[in-house]
Amino acid sequence: MTAVGPTGGTARAWAELLRLPALFTVPGDALAGAAATGAAPGRRTAWAVGASLCLYEAGMTLNDWADREEDAVARPHRPLPSGRIRPGAALAAAGALTAGGLAMAARAGRPALAVALPLAATVWAYDLRLKHTAAGPAAMAAARGLDVLLGAAATGGPVRRALVPAAVLGLHTGAVTLVSRRETEGGSSTAPLAALGATAAVTAAVVGRRGAHDGPVRAVPGAARAALATGYAGTVAPPLAHAVLHPSPVLTQRAVGAGIRGMIALQGGLAARAGQPGTGLLTAALAPLAARLARTVSPT
Repeated sequence: MTAVGPTGGTARAWAELLRLPALFTVPGDALAGAAATGAAPGRRTAWAVGASLCLYEAGMTLNDWADREEDAVARPHRPLPSGRIRPGAALAAAGALTAGGLAMAARAGRPALAVALPLAATVWAYDLRLKHTAAGPAAMAAARGLDVLLGAAATGGPVRRALVPAAVLGLHTGAVTLVSRRETEGGSSTAPLAALGATAAVTAAVVGRRGAHDGPVRAVPGAARAALATGYAGTVAPPLAHAVLHPSPVLTQRAVGAGIRGMIALQGGLAARAGQPGTGLLTAALAPLAARLARTVSPT
């Protein structure tokens, strides 16, 4: 028998709505931000991770609520247009997740809450207003960058040191968002080609020399950093190249999925770059779990 939740949706439908495999790409934001400050992650970092997870899933839920009429035509199998989850339940869930995320950020401290508030506002503005405008990819990039800064603010080190990893993750996120705009119809090589360029720049940033605000001076094990950067590029670049050569909906969707999965190795590489290879490898260990779950639930 299929489990049915109090809002009438099945557990499977909610897993699809929340895009559970993509959830594994979230903890690494706060961990990369914490690593960049040079401070050891602690209880407040954990609260920041919880806040990130809630705000991310609020965005996933609100996204489908806002797109329910469009999805009824392009993706009628999605939980809302198929009737498996009621629109009102999805909107209520988005509100509850947002409130929960802000409450967890408050537990992480006032600096963390000061970052979480504009992060939540960006999530709602993207889904309700900016998604289908030219500002959409930039808004998504800003949300990821703020998520990194949330981890830094919660951990207690100098937040300015997290600006570089925030910008790198923002660049990757903006590129993937740009490609995702054509995932249902395909037909454009421009976005995946631009994303390939962004992938090269991001990879170079991970393996390159540390900047003045990338954390305290310490030896960074190059092997871990190089391995994670290679894992990122190897995950993201080939599907993007295929989408450039053959921009069909299927290959474009695969490129978007690879961009989402590759974010985990990127986060790990940024943590290793900041001098915490253990945190980087721990973050990267989430990738196999995300890949396994993605076999049954789509991350896009």
